[in-house]
Amino acid sequence: MLIGIVGAPNKGKSRFFSCVSKLDVQVANYPFTTIDPDRAVAYLKVPCPSKELGIISKPRTGKLEDGMRDVPIQLMDVAGLVPGAHEGNGMGNKFLDDLSSADGFVHIIDASGKTDLTGQPAHEFEIEKEVLFLDEELRYWILGILKKNAPKFKGRTINELHAVLSGLSYSKNIVLRCARNCQIDEKRIEASDTELEKLSVELSKNAKPKIIVANKADLEGALERAQETAKKLSVEIIPASAQYEYVLSKAREKGIIRYAQGEKEFSIIGNPDTTQTAALEKISKFMKKNNGTGVYTALEKLVFEKIGMIVVYPVEDENAFSDAAGNVLPDAVLMPKESTVIELAAKVHQDLADKFIGAIDAREKRRVAKDHPLKNGDIIKIIRGK
Repeated sequence: MLIGIVGAPNKGKSRFFSCVSKLDVQVANYPFTTIDPDRAVAYLKVPCPSKELGIISKPRTGKLEDGMRDVPIQLMDVAGLVPGAHEGNGMGNKFLDDLSSADGFVHIIDASGKTDLTGQPAHEFEIEKEVLFLDEELRYWILGILKKNAPKFKGRTINELHAVLSGLSYSKNIVLRCARNCQIDEKRIEASDTELEKLSVELSKNAKPKIIVANKADLEGALERAQETAKKLSVEIIPASAQYEYVLSKAREKGIIRYAQGEKEFSIIGNPDTTQTAALEKISKFMKKNNGTGVYTALEKLVFEKIGMIVVYPVEDENAFSDAAGNVLPDAVLMPKESTVIELAAKVHQDLADKFIGAIDAREKRRVAKDHPLKNGDIIKIIRGK
């Protein structure tokens, strides 16, 4: 799973990326700090079945702490997009193209209103313009692709339309659903300007899930500005402070605080100096007001609610819940809701799917068919033929 961190320049995208991936990237107060997209792995915490089953799991990746285990996702930090990016402004279409492989977006905006759409200093910039900006750029970008390739699907079926859009990682079901929402005849596409414009709007808004994060919400008046904008536009906006999340992660590394990512509070266990104490008190007040820093709240909501992923545990020994080496619940795999057993097999290794002969629900100790729908927390053994 790949999540794109996107938005206009100088909104704190790189700081957001850095604090969740634990990867130090260039962070500065000027546009286009990021030139090529950075990629890294981040971890979301989910309840581990080990506690429920009375066993001790041994994840191969990530940590297990207090019954919560890490599930890896990939992140991509993309350079800031400016108005007219679809026409080549700023870094141009290159960065729109970088987003084509993403499964969903975290759209970072500046809740403080202190930067405009080009990343330059501003005073009380209307952040609703940022909220609407990304959809507009995506819409024009998609419209350009549709118009350029219209001869390939004009008068033809949804299959030809999907072939044109497949490079954007849109599934056929997504393309079909968006076309139907626009009342496009899936058996004979007219491809008129009006039809293509409607389709570009639908695809930009609904083809790939996104969540809006109002970063810098710790600054004066920013939290309230984000809340007012969400109400005004009737959209969900998650206020957040990537800077505070970053500071907490560093304080934890130094043994000053006890804190796990995504928690709503922290406790001081070390001996911070006067400056550190004042900073931690300020962060604590913000977290109480905002119910946490907001950073992991946004990622979890995007992955588990908007994209709709579940966590499944493939094993080789259904009795010990382990792999061949004896590692208990070694892997936590993200799958779309209502994925099937055969799709899990292919996700683990294509050879498992090619030689699939059966599967076992390890919790219930019963055989399940390849088209059996998976549920969150399922533990599955795939049986492969020789």
